[in-house]
This record gives sequence, structure tokens and C-alpha cells, in this order.
Amino acid sequence: MNPQPLALEQTHYIDKHLPLVEACRRGERKAQYEIYRLYAKAMFNVAVRIVNHVGEAEDVLQDAFLDAFQKIHDFRQTSTFGAWLKQIVINRALNHLRNRKVQLIDIEEAGEVPDEAAYDEEGIELNIQRVQNAIQQLPDGFRTVLCLYLLEGYDHEEIAEILGVAESTSRTQYIRAKKRLLEILKQ
Repeated sequence: MNPQPLALEQTHYIDKHLPLVEACRRGERKAQYEIYRLYAKAMFNVAVRIVNHVGEAEDVLQDAFLDAFQKIHDFRQTSTFGAWLKQIVINRALNHLRNRKVQLIDIEEAGEVPDEAAYDEEGIELNIQRVQNAIQQLPDGFRTVLCLYLLEGYDHEEIAEILGVAESTSRTQYIRAKKRLLEILKQ
């Protein structure tokens, strides 16, 4: 007896903000304002971590909310509204960086990539502000991969797909970003 393969069902998430989303679908401005008020700060933080510029992050945020409200009918509850909106913000921020011509170094051009364990991470006194300042000093390509991997939780396969690069390039950028970040923090 061969077991039948299980049919994959599309998961629908219960979202506490679904009534607001439904009101936005009906074009209610008060609901749009409330959604903006609930999510703007968190989404701004995502944008600023990627573009590394407050003014540009504000532009990314506004464009992302405009996109979200224009495409709200496409939201199918296969994730929470916040996760759906975050993906729009990330895509907008990455497009913004592409327009700035962020260059990622391909692994073939990179030469020898050192082993991650070679860096002394002990002995570095860390605090949040120092780390944030150090991340802001990273080149755009390094900072983007580091933020997507460490802060947004994407794996290298996903980052490679998002950025349109090889997975090995994502890994190389991450290793180099981490190395450079540690160098900045040791100064």
C-alpha cells in the first residue's frame, strides 16, 4: 500500500489587524492612517538598516506604504499583514540601493575567503549604539547582506534570490561584512 502524498494547503494566518486591512480594502482613510501608525516605526527601522540614510529611508517607507495600500487587494493572508508589508519595505529598500548602484563582489573576484572562526570576537566590548554606528559605516553591499541575514532573518539562498546574486556571493559578503564590522568595533 503506497501512502498518498499530502496535498499542500495554503495557510491562512489570523491577523489581529485584519479588520483594519478590510477597511483599507474599502478605501477608508482612517484605517489607512491607523495601519500606518501601527507599522511605520518598525518599517522605518527596517528601511534605515538597509539604506543607511534617514531621509532615504523615509522616502522608501512612504513609497512602500503607497504600494501596500494600492496592492492591498493582493494581500491573501498567507502571512500576517506585518510580514507582507515588511517584504514590500525590504523590496523597496533594495530597489533604492540598486538605483544607487550597490556593487556586490562575486566570489570569483573575491579571491581567498577567510574562515569565519579566524576572528577574535571575544574581547570586543559591545554595546548597541557602537554596533549600530559600526553597521552604518559598512559599505552598502556588506550592510545589506548583514542586515538581511542577521536582523531580518533571511538565509543566504533567500538573500541571493532577493539580490539577484549567487548564494556564494551572499555568503562572501556576509563574511566580509562581519570581518569589517569587527575591525570597526576594535578601533
